[in-house]
Amino acid sequence: MNDGVMPGVAGVISDCRDVAELGPSFRYLWVVLVDDTHKGYVAMDEWEVSMAGYIDNKDAVLKRLRRIEGQVRGLQGMVEKETYCIDVLTQVSAATKALQAVALELLEDHLTHCVADATRAGGAEAEAKVREASDAIARLVRS
Repeated sequence: MNDGVMPGVAGVISDCRDVAELGPSFRYLWVVLVDDTHKGYVAMDEWEVSMAGYIDNKDAVLKRLRRIEGQVRGLQGMVEKETYCIDVLTQVSAATKALQAVALELLEDHLTHCVADATRAGGAEAEAKVREASDAIARLVRS
């Protein structure tokens, strides 16, 4: 437990719920306790819980997205320079495929972590996660 003031905290959790109640969508939860008058923070603790499925690959995902961002900027430059249409379309296709690869990686991570965790727990949350994943797959197929 870290004692001290926490200025700039957007939200305050004044009751300590069981971390398991929060489900698989959190990696770290800052539990901030306030005094009875709610005038200041009196204690803070960090709990590790489950998080987004891609958390272990976050740096790699960000690196790929930055590369794609560079490709899109390159496309803007090509259009500004009035590059031949087919050359621009070829680069649009490459950027699209790169985004699709990121989407598939995120989907795989979601299925192997978030959905798998929810199905192990069972119940309505499991059904909701499977439905959510199915909807995401449908959106990817249509795009």
